[in-house]
Amino acid sequence: MARKSWDVYFMEIATMVASRSTCDRAFVGCVLVNEDNRIVSTGYNGSVAGNPHCDDIGHTMRDGHCIATIHAEMNALLYCAKEGIGTRGSKAYVTHFPCLNCTKALIQAGISKVYYLNAYRVDEYAVELFEKNNIEIVKVEI
Repeated sequence: MARKSWDVYFMEIATMVASRSTCDRAFVGCVLVNEDNRIVSTGYNGSVAGNPHCDDIGHTMRDGHCIATIHAEMNALLYCAKEGIGTRGSKAYVTHFPCLNCTKALIQAGISKVYYLNAYRVDEYAVELFEKNNIEIVKVEI
């Protein structure tokens, strides 16, 4: 049996992380990996810690988005911030193409490359921002 590539390996982990999502509008997972191919953080979309989950009480919708949900990328980055874990130069493996706000957060956090599985609501300005900041975006097939 052939050994999996790092990209497939980490994307499969992101898919498993997504299974913990508590907002059923999209099951999204994110894995942040450092330059040594070590996982530094994971995140999935769900409610603010200690608050009711969408799958328990329903969605809080505004402008077509569930505003009670923190996105997977933000949860992964915020864990690093809370624990003092550096993200500069890390790669992000995300099950869905990052939204515009998550794109900006990933750029600010120093993420060097973004891998995604599903081209979900790809925002043209997000793509432009990644390009302007020399961050490669790669679609992974698993």
